[in-house]
Amino acid sequence: QVQLVESGGGLVQAGGSLRLSCVASGTIFSINTMGWYRQAPGKQRELVATVTPGGSTNYADSVKGRFTISRDSAKNTVYLQMNSLKPEDTAVYYCNRAFGSRSYPYDFWGQGTQVTVSS
Repeated sequence: QVQLVESGGGLVQAGGSLRLSCVASGTIFSINTMGWYRQAPGKQRELVATVTPGGSTNYADSVKGRFTISRDSAKNTVYLQMNSLKPEDTAVYYCNRAFGSRSYPYDFWGQGTQVTVSS
């Protein structure tokens, strides 16, 4: 069964940190570039970071230098370490497939994890 399960969100003050986790089905995880996406209220979902099976990473300009994406093949898990959080980072965060530095999600999504940054 194909699954994407995100966790680790919460409420944090501006300048704080959070670490998100996403456990993906083995087939999805092993062959794909994985990405973290986010969707803020009233806005389209956007891709913020990607990591290839080999560990190469890409970041949206808005998070570069503050967020770090990584993956653990043994655990089928992709992480997003978020530092120096800003109120504009408030969104529901999702993981899904990506392609290079581009959005390329499957048709299904996990439940996401809410990140709220207070000013």
